[in-house]
Amino acid sequence: MAVLSNVDIIERLLAAAAFGSLIGFERERLLWAAGIRTHMLVCVGACLFMIVSAFGFSLSLSQEHVVLDPSRVAAQVVSGIGFLGAGAILARGEIVRGLTTAASIWTVAAIGLAVGGGLYFAAGVSTAIILVILAGVKPLEEAYRDRNQTCRLRIESQRGALTPELLKETLAIRNGQIKRFLAKARDTEIDDLIVILTKVSSKDIALLVPKIRAMSGVTDVSIVSRGSGEIRDAAT
Repeated sequence: MAVLSNVDIIERLLAAAAFGSLIGFERERLLWAAGIRTHMLVCVGACLFMIVSAFGFSLSLSQEHVVLDPSRVAAQVVSGIGFLGAGAILARGEIVRGLTTAASIWTVAAIGLAVGGGLYFAAGVSTAIILVILAGVKPLEEAYRDRNQTCRLRIESQRGALTPELLKETLAIRNGQIKRFLAKARDTEIDDLIVILTKVSSKDIALLVPKIRAMSGVTDVSIVSRGSGEIRDAAT
């Protein structure tokens, strides 16, 4: 079984630190808790685990009747790093944040294992691909989400003045975009309506209020909430 020299070990650990820092910097610029140092430590640690796993048992394996599976150490990194990734995930009500950072920590561990195994090309290409995913795909993701917003409106109108068909015609939207149209009679003259629209862009949302307010019989309209995810109606 091959034995690494001290120079080889240093080279691999430094390469792991460099690859980890590149991905960590992308997270650091977005002010996430897991930044440069966290990603560097994970990558270097995984690299060291791989070195120990692949080369640390050479003396034991040279003994007669000794059978070991050095890959078991590296395999534990794959599952064990999940605990650190879970610490980067924050749940606030229905909003979950940190999933991408947790995934980057997990992939950085894989890069560290690759470097520790001497797969520099695979580690370098993986680093480049991950950076493209983190930095390059994000604008496309944000553009898609911007065009697929969900908006919850509260509308006050004269009794029976507003219907889903009239709202669809005024806003020039499809039937499927009106997810909910809930009317409650405040008194004999006024209706309180909760309307949830889906797959509308931020630009469309900005024009909703003046369009609806200009409709005959509408006395007040306001945006209660908006977002890229599903909005639940607490009234139901």
